[in-house]
Amino acid sequence: MRSFLAAPLAFALLLAGCAGNFVDRGAYFADTTHRAVSADSRIRFLVMHYTADDDTRSLEVLTKEDVSAHYLVPEHPPLRDGRPVVWQLVPESQRAWHAGDSFWQGTTELNAASIGIEIVNAGPVATPQGPGWQPYSPDQVDAIIRLAKDIVARYRIPPTRVVGHSDIAPQRKTDPGPLFPWKALYDAGVGAWPDAATVTAELAGRAPDAPVDVRELQTKLARYGYDVATDGVLDDRTRRVFSAFQMHFRPRDDSGVPDAETDAIAQALLDKYLPEVAHEPDAPL
Repeated sequence: MRSFLAAPLAFALLLAGCAGNFVDRGAYFADTTHRAVSADSRIRFLVMHYTADDDTRSLEVLTKEDVSAHYLVPEHPPLRDGRPVVWQLVPESQRAWHAGDSFWQGTTELNAASIGIEIVNAGPVATPQGPGWQPYSPDQVDAIIRLAKDIVARYRIPPTRVVGHSDIAPQRKTDPGPLFPWKALYDAGVGAWPDAATVTAELAGRAPDAPVDVRELQTKLARYGYDVATDGVLDDRTRRVFSAFQMHFRPRDDSGVPDAETDAIAQALLDKYLPEVAHEPDAPL
């Protein structure tokens, strides 16, 4: 029975191919008429970085050394027809070397599943008041928002998967730093941010700096996506994860101290974006 059915099927496919969409690949043709429905995009995350260098050196490092990113946003992007110009260094279809040893929401090696945006920014700098951070220029922020909005829309990247290098590698990275405009991106439709009213409700009258249970906060951040132990131990590794979260969502104080405001922000984010795991201890990410 199978052989009798195979011949008509093959003939039908041949006829379809006669009017197909052919791609000439030199030694053969590929007919792209028949597309499978069981497929999705390689790109599931968007990762933000700062270069810790100036335009010239950043471009040199990202094009000539063993590190790369899909896009580089200069300190003051030039304009063309009234729109900012960013440098695309790697095609989006290819893997760039920007994330390294990384983890987010159960995915490791994010190079294979993300687009990386490097932004020219010195990061930590000395100020008259002591150690500080270089601000991002307004025209740079405008370019970042335009670029990120386009990428998120085209690949349908969820808000909780727009992250910083410090989120996916908190033990070794601090970029894009506490001055990165996460709230401005959120207001433009990119990335996650907690609702202020929900944070207030989750504080439930506690002082923002009141101490909280370490294990409970670890568990909440693990559910949100961070690579963190849930053993209740406030060691250096856990402090770095707490600091990375605070740098992203509470940048005025990123000391890594587990306090009530950090706990309330974490719960507000879970309530908003991951309600199915917010109150289920054994639920998978």
